[in-house]
Amino acid sequence: MNNKVADFIAKHQLLSHDDLHVVALSGGADSVALLLMLKQLGYRIEAAHCNFHLRGEESLRDEDFVKSLCQAHDIPLHLIHFDTKEYATLHQVSIEMAARDLRYGYFHQLCQDIGASTICVAHHRDDAVETLLMNLIRGAGIHGLTGIRPKNGQIVRPLLCLSRQEIEDYLHRIHQDYVVDSTNLVDDVVRNKIRLRVLPLLCEINPNVAENIDKTAHYLQQAEKIFNNTLSLQINSLIEREEGSESQKVAIPSLQQLPSPEAFLHEWLTPFGFNSCQTEQIFAHLNGESGREFSTASHTLLIDRNQLILEPLQTPMKAMKIPETGHYRYTDNIRFSFDISNAISISNSVFCATLDIADIQFPLTIRPVQTGDKFCPLGMKGHRLISDFLTDQKLSLLEKRRQLVVTDAHGEILWLVGLRIDHRYRVTNTTSSILRITVAKTL
Repeated sequence: MNNKVADFIAKHQLLSHDDLHVVALSGGADSVALLLMLKQLGYRIEAAHCNFHLRGEESLRDEDFVKSLCQAHDIPLHLIHFDTKEYATLHQVSIEMAARDLRYGYFHQLCQDIGASTICVAHHRDDAVETLLMNLIRGAGIHGLTGIRPKNGQIVRPLLCLSRQEIEDYLHRIHQDYVVDSTNLVDDVVRNKIRLRVLPLLCEINPNVAENIDKTAHYLQQAEKIFNNTLSLQINSLIEREEGSESQKVAIPSLQQLPSPEAFLHEWLTPFGFNSCQTEQIFAHLNGESGREFSTASHTLLIDRNQLILEPLQTPMKAMKIPETGHYRYTDNIRFSFDISNAISISNSVFCATLDIADIQFPLTIRPVQTGDKFCPLGMKGHRLISDFLTDQKLSLLEKRRQLVVTDAHGEILWLVGLRIDHRYRVTNTTSSILRITVAKTL
């Protein structure tokens, strides 16, 4: 048994004899077997036990057991107590999620404090099979059907090569007892139902079901590598990123030429908080009406004509008064400067407007475009709705929302920032002084 685990550790390069390793020790069969096997294999280990105070006397029993076990085998032990229910209430998460957050947060901090390189947890093959079945029931994609990985950052799982029965048989042979968590014996949660009811039924159909499902997970892991590599190339080739902008754009015609546009959408958008239901809706509306919008807590995606535009959610912009010339920070990444000069020169930069100041009165105002705004675009006669002008410029809905204008004391629009000044305030041969407005944007 030790040789089997040693071979698995070597195959996946999980542990080093030169490093110190933390073993997550609950007192159950799996963690006890892991502790003793790593000790016998000559690894430098220290144990860590979390008391979550969720099972009354059982929690205290488990703590006493791990103390005695570590003392008997001369293994340093680190103990910590958590008020798990209070944490769950405070952070509005389930008890299970609260325990997980507290446990791994403590383990990572402990590794840092004692100079350990890894956190060894006792997940075995049956745990991986149960996880795969749980994800299958939930409707997971390929990533959810690859089981539990031997290594995830600092967390390593040296017992994934063993079944639960092999672990219990090992402890029986060496006459080592362990504690049993009574909550694992009640089929009140999904994992327990799978363990206590579904897997025994599947074993009646095929006694090797757990081993076969684990093999399938391994095959899917290999397929996932090809899948990830292909999608990564597609994402890098299809996504257009503008310098100085956090927005990402994907041309819908190019997207639709892929073998699986829906898979592309899922991989691209999931890291930004979009769920599978949203990606399915986005895919269904690729050829639909322009202007359809989807949002998460951090990002928004817009279907705009023949492209998808992904951007971080923007803080709503407000009006800002400019009482006199000088430098002003409109937002964290947008700054304006205003100055008056008798040296007449006309800027050709989209980031600078030069205006005849004769008919301009302070205070000025910087604000987003509003419904019904009109101005007289330079070189044109008569007023135009800014909304129509922006449409002619082929700006997206998101760009229209961010569009700024500078107005004078009477509310007249002087500059559609970055696009066009008002014709009435242009510099002419009779201009004696100019107002120069410059905008600078940074990430």
